[in-house]
Amino acid sequence: MLETDPARQRRLSDATRRLRTQVDGMHFGAPVTHVYNPLDYARRSYAAYLRRFGASRKRVVFLGMNPGPFGMAQTGVPFGEVELVRSWLGIEERVAAPQNEHPKRPVEGFACARSEVSGRRLWGTIEAHFGTPERFFAGHFIANYCPLVFMEESGRNRTPDKLPAAEREPLFEACDTHLRRVVAILEPDWVVGVGAFAKARAEQALGSEGPRLAAILHPSPANPRANRDWAGVATQQLRDLGLCAGNRTERRKGG
Repeated sequence: MLETDPARQRRLSDATRRLRTQVDGMHFGAPVTHVYNPLDYARRSYAAYLRRFGASRKRVVFLGMNPGPFGMAQTGVPFGEVELVRSWLGIEERVAAPQNEHPKRPVEGFACARSEVSGRRLWGTIEAHFGTPERFFAGHFIANYCPLVFMEESGRNRTPDKLPAAEREPLFEACDTHLRRVVAILEPDWVVGVGAFAKARAEQALGSEGPRLAAILHPSPANPRANRDWAGVATQQLRDLGLCAGNRTERRKGG
């Protein structure tokens, strides 16, 4: 059983509500035509994720960039590939439709038949290594830096780093503040960026006074290196940091 600290979980939920409200009030111009906020329309799923897995101190917080269109955008869980969220994490909540839904990127929630490759790689590797969610979340947590999904008129995804400075800076300020709150609540020894962008934002938000910072290869299929044994590369990167045990005995000790 996971350690549970209701006060810690409430603080995390409160921080999430503050971020959700802040970003809901922001406006983004062309070429962005549609913006999804899963913390809003998929809040039941994210609340279940925090309630079940965010109520304890963590050794490592993994930090992604922002939701993928067939992952967190559908399930409300970071890197939330539908089948793994349902079958391994045990989360399946009703997901509402976002405002101004893009016709080429419908939100079908847990009925979505598309698989988020990044999420399947990340959560699938975690499942293979730890076996149960309880063993993973006893010392780890996964969050996203930015909660929003940005889409162009064609349906193409647009990442937060591509936004113009006038839109990017207030968004990043809100996300930096939220990340600092998450770190203060979960008290990790490490924040590990899933990709270079997340690590860079953690460095900006947390500086050198907080947890140790590192990065692993992002599992996106758009990254050619990730298509050549991403699980093996990422696992070795974590082993080099001392954050991934190499055998079952070590894993039972919490690696």
